[in-house]
Amino acid sequence: QVQLVESGGGLVQAGGSLRLSCAASGLTFSRYTMGWFRQAPGKEREFVARITWTGRSTYYAESVKGRFTISRDNAKNTVYLQMNSLKPEDTAIYYCAADLEGSTSSQNYYDYWGQGTQVTVSS
Repeated sequence: QVQLVESGGGLVQAGGSLRLSCAASGLTFSRYTMGWFRQAPGKEREFVARITWTGRSTYYAESVKGRFTISRDNAKNTVYLQMNSLKPEDTAIYYCAADLEGSTSSQNYYDYWGQGTQVTVSS
């Protein structure tokens, strides 16, 4: 049974930082591209960042480029999202997702999803 469990969300002031973690189990983690997505109140879920299964390539939404960094530790079956210079518009539920040997930012292709972790950025 595949499980993705996010943690690290919380309330932070604008300009602050948070580090999200997503621990995976029940899958061969090193074969999965891992992505972070987010959904703000009243909005569609959107792509934030992804990292290929090798960890060699990363991709970001324009809105977070230069502020967020995605990384992974295959030995710990964990993917991270370091979020710096947070803005109120970053407020959302953040989800991690897994795509078997994937190469897309389209959420339609991701096989497994976590339950999400709330990030709230106050102004």
